[in-house]
Amino acid sequence: MNEQDMAQRWYQEGLRFECTQCGGCCSGDPGVVWVNAEEVTALAESMQLDEEAFRRKFVRKVGTRFSLVEYPDGDCIFLDPKTRGCLVYSARPVQCRTWPFWSSNVKSPQAWEETCKVCPGAGNGKLYSIEQIESARQQKRV
Repeated sequence: MNEQDMAQRWYQEGLRFECTQCGGCCSGDPGVVWVNAEEVTALAESMQLDEEAFRRKFVRKVGTRFSLVEYPDGDCIFLDPKTRGCLVYSARPVQCRTWPFWSSNVKSPQAWEETCKVCPGAGNGKLYSIEQIESARQQKRV
């Protein structure tokens, strides 16, 4: 994306976000946390598991892609139910690392407003530049 395109984004002045570690983005309605082979390898290593054993226990096929499994209530399998923290934070997938700067969340001011309603860290804290937001948004389209 060139400078002119970025200047036309509604969030050209940046957006604020500071993770409160509430676990809200990791819980709730059933969904998918897409993972690729590199992410599976990193997650398996972080848990000191053989990659095949990790795949059998924590990965499911969804169409032609792969996702982490979840608890029956929709919570991510790696969301600690007591602390609400991520059990694999240092190796979390790109989809998790780039929250809340997903294309679906920044497509309009209204979409961002809705994100801010469900995520207490969105709209607060550190100011992220348009370059940082675009970098996150381009890493993984969600």
